[in-house]
Amino acid sequence: MDMSAAMAKMSVKQSAGGEAVCLICKEGCSGFQPHSWRKACTACGCSTVDHIPGGDLEDDQHMGRLLSESPCSHLTAKVKGGGGLRMYKRNRMIVTNPVVSRKDPTFSTTTYDWAPAGLNQKLAMQYMELLLESHRPVSGTHGAVERRRKLLSQLPVYDHDPMKCQSLATDQEISTMLLFVKKYKQEALGVGEVALPGEGGALREAAIQRMAKEAKDRSNTDKKDALEKQDLSSTVSCASSAAGSTNGTDDSIKNEYLCTGCHSDISKESPAVYAERAGYQDALWHPGCFKCSECDQGLVDLVYFWSNRKLFCGRHYCQTVWPRCSGCDELIFSQSFQGGKDGRTWHRHHYCCWKCGQNLETPCHH
Repeated sequence: MDMSAAMAKMSVKQSAGGEAVCLICKEGCSGFQPHSWRKACTACGCSTVDHIPGGDLEDDQHMGRLLSESPCSHLTAKVKGGGGLRMYKRNRMIVTNPVVSRKDPTFSTTTYDWAPAGLNQKLAMQYMELLLESHRPVSGTHGAVERRRKLLSQLPVYDHDPMKCQSLATDQEISTMLLFVKKYKQEALGVGEVALPGEGGALREAAIQRMAKEAKDRSNTDKKDALEKQDLSSTVSCASSAAGSTNGTDDSIKNEYLCTGCHSDISKESPAVYAERAGYQDALWHPGCFKCSECDQGLVDLVYFWSNRKLFCGRHYCQTVWPRCSGCDELIFSQSFQGGKDGRTWHRHHYCCWKCGQNLETPCHH
């Protein structure tokens, strides 16, 4: 069995206790046993991400919460009877191709766990073919496993859901986190859109119409207030900021399209990724270049955070604003925390050996 097949098998295999087996330790792990506060398995010591617990439903619930109340909320849908909760409308793609043999033709089916929304299948397949094969989220392959690992790593649920952030100790910390999440949803969070070079104007118009429709819907349900008007104005302004841009404006004026990531040419016939926060005509990327400026990983499901004219994944954007605990991996919203000589930070009560609880300033046998 090759590595891809092995990882795919591990992604669905369950231990006797019903918990995901570790992708690193494989059969050496008895099954995921969560630590009380550290994001790791007590059975093998590997990260929660290496066990990829949960499943598609849980992932889509977490993504629905992240994208709700943001300019990307159109990628979510209300959960019936969910009290306002929203579910991620993850776009899956099924490709069926004929298999010609000496007998009657048969068909092979390839299922992608995710594909860019709003594309015809031909353009979506062009997009996929521009990614490294190991990065294509085909169900049952290494690429699908890596997509789920990126979801857990790049967009940790405890960075946007206070109910999942166990280290919040006071009402003030909860309030601070809620305000932080609300602010980045309004100012930084986005989802890349795929189109051909030169089609940024059409994407911009679609965004303006979408914002107008959402504003009308809010008005019809008496949920529109002055703050929402201000948010809408800033969003439309961002979408309309392409005037006078120098990248992908008008084919009669400029025939070259340059990738904002690698600065090389993008073919007119090749799909590119646009980011509304960057201006639909100010910037576009090769699919393989749409990645976090900090960790250099491709952005999972094209979810990005735009800050200081750079792309970030959720994890590394949040870390530019708040310190992250090296013990529990959660953001630190307390004004008092422990700093190390190496620049790392901890909640004070997490500055200890995760096995015996001994303060890290005191040597232990673990």
